[in-house]
Amino acid sequence: MDVFSPIDLHCHSTASDGTLAPAEVVARAAEKGVRVLALTDHDTVAGLGEAENAAHALNIHLIPGAELSCAWEGRDLHVVALGIDRADAMLLAALAEIRSMRERRLQRMAEKLEKRGIPGMAEAVQGRSAISMPTRTHLARALLDAGRVRTLQEAFDRYLQPGKPAWVKAEWPEMEAVVRLIHAVGGRAVLAHPLAYGMTGAWLRRTLTAFRETGGDAVEVVCGNTDRQRVDTALGQTLRAGLQGSVGSDFHGPANPWIELGRLRPLPAAVTPVWKNWNDVEKRLTN
Repeated sequence: MDVFSPIDLHCHSTASDGTLAPAEVVARAAEKGVRVLALTDHDTVAGLGEAENAAHALNIHLIPGAELSCAWEGRDLHVVALGIDRADAMLLAALAEIRSMRERRLQRMAEKLEKRGIPGMAEAVQGRSAISMPTRTHLARALLDAGRVRTLQEAFDRYLQPGKPAWVKAEWPEMEAVVRLIHAVGGRAVLAHPLAYGMTGAWLRRTLTAFRETGGDAVEVVCGNTDRQRVDTALGQTLRAGLQGSVGSDFHGPANPWIELGRLRPLPAAVTPVWKNWNDVEKRLTN
């Protein structure tokens, strides 16, 4: 699919588990014709200052965002926060707490790997995540660099997924608390990539209903290389739940040729876009 969208509300940089610096992400988005971009690194706003400077220079409208981790009914979920106040003290305190939890979790995962004869992972992850939010991807890259796996996916499949030797369950905040935080700092809450959680249709309906009832605003109807059938499935679930729709590539870097900034199917007209009545965004998209 070579259709490019002028709006992309979900992407990552080296501030979390992406491979391009924030300014490089913005520059690449500009090359692809994106006019409205949200940088949404995992549980951090550390890259937004650099991204804002780059966006101003390239005449891109940057929406300050983050992809926040949360839990509901024992399941891990991601909520994209759009339009947040990145300097809000309450937000920064919450993100600092999540960072501490992530560091403890990766330390325990590294200890499990050491018991299986793979030393040095804790130090490797600390070096990689010194200026970014620690994620399992940092550990996967350390395993790859150490020659323990041949690909990042193999690292997850062999060691880092639920049920695998180094798995440690995260202690994420509850979905309701995360949505409440997003609204408190001026943002809109979007459930990310709804079909990526491996839920049955019934479970997804329950999840979206709960998301709406906690105050959630929208669902990422179009994500990454989603085909038309999956867009239709996500659309039906979103409309049934009475939520708005969003679009986002979930771009992490150029190594994955299937996911690119702005390479997105259009948001179906049947659903109200999350940027409806967001005057600066609508103006940029229509000019």
